[in-house]
Amino acid sequence: MSDNERTPEAFNLGEHHATAVIDNGAFGTRKIVFSTGRLAKLAQGSAIVQMDDTVVLATTAASKNPKDHFDFFPLTVDIEERMYAAGRIPGSFFRREGRPSENAILTCRLIDRGLRPSFVSGLRNEVQVIGTILSVDARDEYDVVAMNGASMSTQLAGLPFSGPLGSTRIVLIEGTWVAFPTLEQIEKATFDMIVTGRVLDSGDVAIMMVEAEATDNTISLIAAGGTKPTEEVVASGLEAVKPVIAELVRAQAELAKVAAKPVADYPRFLDYQDDAFAAVEAAVSAELDQALQIADKTDRQDELDRVKSVMLEKLGADFEGREAELGASLRSLTKKLVRKRVITEGVRIDGRLPAYIRPLAAEAGILPRVHGSALFERGETQIMGVTTLNMLRMEQAIDTLSPVSKKRYMHNYNFPPYSTGETGRVGSPKRREIGHGALAERALVPVLPSREEFPYAIRQVSEALASNGSTSMGSVCASTMSLMNAGVPIKAPVAGIAMGLISEEVDGETKYVTLTDILGAEDAYGDMDFKVAGTAEFVTALQLDTKLDGLPSDVLAQALQQANDARHAILDVMLDAISEPGELAATAPRITTLKIPVDKIGAIIGPKGQTINQIQDDTGADITVEDDGTIYVSAENGEAAQAAVETINAIANPTLPNVGDRFLGTVVKTTDFGAFISLTPGRDGLLHISKVGDGKRVERVEDVLSVGDKVEVEIGDIDNRGKIYLDKVYPEGQEPEGYKKGRPAERKESRGDRGDRGDRGPRRDRERSGERSGGGERSERPASGGERGGSSDGERRRRRTRRSDEGGGSEE
Repeated sequence: MSDNERTPEAFNLGEHHATAVIDNGAFGTRKIVFSTGRLAKLAQGSAIVQMDDTVVLATTAASKNPKDHFDFFPLTVDIEERMYAAGRIPGSFFRREGRPSENAILTCRLIDRGLRPSFVSGLRNEVQVIGTILSVDARDEYDVVAMNGASMSTQLAGLPFSGPLGSTRIVLIEGTWVAFPTLEQIEKATFDMIVTGRVLDSGDVAIMMVEAEATDNTISLIAAGGTKPTEEVVASGLEAVKPVIAELVRAQAELAKVAAKPVADYPRFLDYQDDAFAAVEAAVSAELDQALQIADKTDRQDELDRVKSVMLEKLGADFEGREAELGASLRSLTKKLVRKRVITEGVRIDGRLPAYIRPLAAEAGILPRVHGSALFERGETQIMGVTTLNMLRMEQAIDTLSPVSKKRYMHNYNFPPYSTGETGRVGSPKRREIGHGALAERALVPVLPSREEFPYAIRQVSEALASNGSTSMGSVCASTMSLMNAGVPIKAPVAGIAMGLISEEVDGETKYVTLTDILGAEDAYGDMDFKVAGTAEFVTALQLDTKLDGLPSDVLAQALQQANDARHAILDVMLDAISEPGELAATAPRITTLKIPVDKIGAIIGPKGQTINQIQDDTGADITVEDDGTIYVSAENGEAAQAAVETINAIANPTLPNVGDRFLGTVVKTTDFGAFISLTPGRDGLLHISKVGDGKRVERVEDVLSVGDKVEVEIGDIDNRGKIYLDKVYPEGQEPEGYKKGRPAERKESRGDRGDRGDRGPRRDRERSGERSGGGERSERPASGGERGGSSDGERRRRRTRRSDEGGGSEE
């Protein structure tokens, strides 16, 4: 059986197997094979998941003893990208894998968001899930394979886990939702979603996590008749994915039935006992309710701190040694009161109604010197966006298992501790910052101009200056304005909003209230965090995390509609601040694009890069040459860029210069009879020694000119072989007395033109033939030390003792 004919089962990496078959109709069938029992046998749970040639080893391990001093569940998720999976050696100095890539970190976050809420409450044993990428099919991404592997290994580990979880990527192609698409199919999609869910006891599928985005090609595909990813279309995708999740869960459950360990009895640590909660509720419920009605975050927090102090004074003696329980009880009571007020009164912490947005403010161009900047404020949340433009060679190089090797648009998100009024660590970005930056990046990528339309590398930085709810969506808004301020011709402005949900059983029925523009406390105390970004026409990015076992379709539709209304209101404020992309900032580089024949690339670069380096030195421009003949020229001003473009065009499309053309040339070589001046890369002319000394006799050219000197010259003559003779340029009326332009005077009329030294014979022969040499292109000069016709060594030595004052010469 050949490698191309192998099915996933043929690799036999486990003793027990189960297969999920996903039928995409006309778009093909995908098989996801789960197996266990052969690799990593000492881990509590281990599984191999295969999809074609993509193979992931997932393991789950738990500590024997709980961390009883923790007040949270210590779950860690790691992705180990092994470069051998793609048949590559790491590009780092030590040639081995180092810190996780951004792609690996984002996959870890996707896994964590589904796994964490699926563990039993109160678990304090350390749990570590590791996904090791063993093999990667060039046609597929590994992320959803690793996500299913994490669920499978955890299900096998005998932990108190309410799985299995099914995860899939599903994309919209020509109006059809396709699960587990290939990279080639993703290129044809207008929307891309990763969804995690589980099957309830009732048989329904509960959506737990969604990460979605429009693609790079969405706008062009829509223009060609593709389906626009509106809120209604996105909702239909969340329904279409449910049978796929059910099939993945079925296969995992089938394998777990024969291979899973029995669920062990792990200790659970409750945050508080019922008596502690009852005491706190009786002691401070009324005061706490009043404090939660204060709109200002700082004032509200100060009052909450006072209420906590009062509680400890009243109850500290009765609950000595149980202060942590009192604090947890107070947090639980706070959550109860916040939710109750929203459900019963329809009023939120800061007094807003459910669909109301906090006051908005937007301003563009707030910083000098930078290429683009903007400030966006929504209530107490304040985000500054800053844009930097540069040459395409400043793209981010990516050395990962991803098929993407470089990234033109880089979005960085910073969340300093002062943004919440606290102290904390400052340094390299944490996983949360990387995730928020990636979300904002995905929201904006669909509207960015192409490389051909805007040949710049773009770095966008979002600074969270103050945080009280959804800084990630504030980053989308600030970044849109900053990009427009920088002159980036985005195809449409993008805004983002964070939605929330609170549900409660009232009179035997579950009541849902959707919240627009949630605060930080509403995010913590609510049942859903739902971020939506998009243009006025369609959704560009979406992120959903819910704690509910299932989200009714009408509730989801209501949330999407409220998000759409809020997005339009925010866009109006943003467009009042800046309505369209402006001009490039004076401090931004000017980039010009030109195309040359591929066979001329070598001439532009030159031997060992000499030609391109000379152009850059002469003009001050920065030049990048692509393999297809596209050349990007960057400079601080348009004049430098134009000078470089003209030089490149002269090399790629050479035309002979004309007599009278002037150049600021560079001395590239001096000889006994003159100096060779580089006019353009690859084209030189001769400035004869008789014209070097400004009318005075010069014994040695080096006494006046040195290699590297700049000389303004004019073409005085061009012979019939293209040899160029130069004159020095003087200010009007200041030419030396007796200075003659053009080719130097002949020493003897009978001698005529001298040929190139490389063609000369012995002196007698040359005198008989009447040859005479002249200046010309450097590329046509013979190499130093080469043969010169029939000249003898003695004759050459005699010639070197004489100073040539003849009219013209070739490089010696």
